[in-house]
Amino acid sequence: VQLVESGGGSVQAGGSLRLSCVASGATSTSYCMGWFRQVPGKEREGIGIIERDGRITYADSVKGRATISQDNAKNTLHLQMNSLKPEDTAKYYCAAASRSNCYVGSWLAAYYAMDYWGKGILVTISS
Repeated sequence: VQLVESGGGSVQAGGSLRLSCVASGATSTSYCMGWFRQVPGKEREGIGIIERDGRITYADSVKGRATISQDNAKNTLHLQMNSLKPEDTAKYYCAAASRSNCYVGSWLAAYYAMDYWGKGILVTISS
């Protein structure tokens, strides 16, 4: 399975961004998928996960500002982020796991549950 992110770049604070992740080598409905992000020197942070049954879990840090959606026909996962803040600056990663549920109570567990990762894409929010 290969995951390729797109849509990153520089945005001013308060703006919006939409990231996409195309999955190849498998159908997206066979995996739970999610978005994570990482700032240099810090641990990778969970943003949101969509389970195979369509349930979505968001991290508290982005709840109300992030929306995950999936285009199954195109094997594509999207992340819409609004009201962006400078602290949202990070490298954003798409991930997938061949299991029914990726989020089982903690984002650390979700991170270790992922089988496949994209290379990441940089998002920079300027104040």
